[in-house]
Amino acid sequence: MSTEETVKINIESGEEEAEEIKSEAEPETEPEEQAENPEASEQKAEGEEEPKEADGAEEAEEHKDGKKKHGKKNKKDPRDEKIEELEDRVKRQMAEFENFRKRTDKEKSGMYDMGAKSVIEKILPVIDNFERGLENVPEGCDPAFAEGMQKIYKQLYAELEKIGVKPIEATGKPFDPNFHNAVMQVESEEYESGTVAEELQKGYTYHGTLVRPSMVSVVS
Repeated sequence: MSTEETVKINIESGEEEAEEIKSEAEPETEPEEQAENPEASEQKAEGEEEPKEADGAEEAEEHKDGKKKHGKKNKKDPRDEKIEELEDRVKRQMAEFENFRKRTDKEKSGMYDMGAKSVIEKILPVIDNFERGLENVPEGCDPAFAEGMQKIYKQLYAELEKIGVKPIEATGKPFDPNFHNAVMQVESEEYESGTVAEELQKGYTYHGTLVRPSMVSVVS
């Protein structure tokens, strides 16, 4: 065999081997591609799901941040708590002072009324004597003198009325044990039973409270 024939055979055998290698390699690439395709599809599916997980994580972080912020808002500053405590203390002290003021004013008013009633009780006998003297002016008395005494009596009576002293109505009124002191019972055709027939001594009140009861006779 010549050298040219030997080279030709070698070339042909090399081409056949190359074709066989190529034919063997082609079916192997297809499964690799198919194997690669599921991975790609899985990666694609995973890639689609990843944003969802990322969104959920972001929402959880936002919710967590919102809770933290909300917790910070609800938490009071110690300075604000101290201010509220001081304001509450001041309000309590002001209320206590107002109650104390009202209580002292009431006590002062009671003491004033008690002192005024005591003075009025001492003045009332003087008023009684004035009335008796004016009712029994002797004959031949200087009219100017009697008129002057009458004016003094009216002035004194007016001043008592200004401070709240008033006479108790008695004659012709139903007997009231709270304001009348019955010293006798009488027969009367003018008044019904239980009615004050005559006032023997005037009674007085001070701002509605009894200073001295009226001394009266009552129809039996």
